[in-house]
Amino acid sequence: MKYLVIHCTATPEGREVSSAEIRRWHTSPPPAGRGWKQVGYTDLFHLDGRVERLVKNNEDAQVDPWEMTNGASGYNSVSRHIVYVGGCDRQMKPKDTRTAAQREALKRYVQDFHGRFPQIRIVGHHDLNPGKACPSFDVAAWLREIGIRQ
Repeated sequence: MKYLVIHCTATPEGREVSSAEIRRWHTSPPPAGRGWKQVGYTDLFHLDGRVERLVKNNEDAQVDPWEMTNGASGYNSVSRHIVYVGGCDRQMKPKDTRTAAQREALKRYVQDFHGRFPQIRIVGHHDLNPGKACPSFDVAAWLREIGIRQ
C-alpha cells in the first residue's frame, strides 16, 4: 500500500448518508450507479463520528484483491480509501462540512493508521486526481494541524 486517500461523499452539509446508499451509487448498473464490483471506500465516517466498515480488510500494509476499493482510478491497487459524509454546502459547492465528531473520529483513525504504517502517504482524493475538489479540505494542512509530518 502506498496511499491512504481521504474522500467526501459530495453530499449537502448535514445530510446523513447510509452505507446502503453508497453501495447503490457504486455497484448498481448505470445509469442508477457506476456498475463497479466493489464499493469505493473501506470506511465511512458518519456525521455523529461513527466509523462504519464497508469493506473488510486484514489491516496489513498490502491491498489484497478482495480488499481493493474503487476510490481513485489508477491508484486502487495501492490505496485504502476512506470517506466522510458531506463535503458540499446546500448549493452543492465544495465545502469542508466535517462535524466536530467527524473531525475527531478522522483524526483518531488517521493518527492510528499513520502510527502503524508511517511509510504510507496520506492524501486527499484531489491530490491524486487534480481538478476534483474532494475531500473539500486541504489534507496536507490538516495533517500538520494534527501532528503528522510526511
